[in-house]
Amino acid sequence: MNTAAMASETTAQDQTEALLEVNNIEVIYNHVILVLKGVSLSVPKGGITALLGGNGAGKTTTLKAISNLLHSERGVVTKGSILYRGTAIDSLSPEELVKRGVIQVMEGRHCFEHLTIEDNLLTGAYTRKDGKAAVKRDLDMVYTYFPRLRDRRKSLAGYTSGGEQQMCAIGRALLANPETILLDEPSMGLAPQLVEEIFENVKRLNEDEGVSFLLAEQNTNIALRYAHYGYILESGRVVMDGAASELRDNADVKEFYLGVSEGSKRSFRDVKHYKRRKRWLS
Repeated sequence: MNTAAMASETTAQDQTEALLEVNNIEVIYNHVILVLKGVSLSVPKGGITALLGGNGAGKTTTLKAISNLLHSERGVVTKGSILYRGTAIDSLSPEELVKRGVIQVMEGRHCFEHLTIEDNLLTGAYTRKDGKAAVKRDLDMVYTYFPRLRDRRKSLAGYTSGGEQQMCAIGRALLANPETILLDEPSMGLAPQLVEEIFENVKRLNEDEGVSFLLAEQNTNIALRYAHYGYILESGRVVMDGAASELRDNADVKEFYLGVSEGSKRSFRDVKHYKRRKRWLS
């Protein structure tokens, strides 16, 4: 993609209505362990935003800070703010966030193994008040996107494959009628073909159903193929952000995250020159 096209994509990201805004947050575990250090990001309405980085970079902690799931792990947001549609959501419970249209799909699927696939899906609708007909319509919609779930709907989730469980976890989130889904490591432990299928459905749900996504992913290559915008985390800080096409073409991202080296091999210490926005670190 040429420079003008990249600039146009970045401008479009900036001008789109921001659903979710994370402003300069810090997270501490057990009162002493600083995990996030001034993280800021924005998720636009109707966008797919990728949160990238290696294991331990702080991706999952960022998602849990947004969905208020830190307290179970003795974590707390000590600085900064988190806004959804311009309103602070820091003090809301996870259930209240679900009612507002924000739901997290946890790393590792976390299906109820003793329930059938269909019963797992229906647990996602427990906060809804719009009646059985609407829930049935959305259940059929989930089966349209994930037809193998229809085939396995009477099977116990614990006896299905990892890919089917990941589809079930996403489908369960869809039954909550979400506006924004926080998707944590959807490719983890899955075969490449299944990963492609999952991401294709993320794209279709975004385009056809208008669901916005913030996805945390170690597989930078596939994430940047499907995302519109990306943030790269290292050691609890955002070290680079930009349009997905811009990040795909960045030489350092290619070498250290995509495994593509241009020219002679260089040390990470020598070439790392990420630019941090001063407003994030103020």
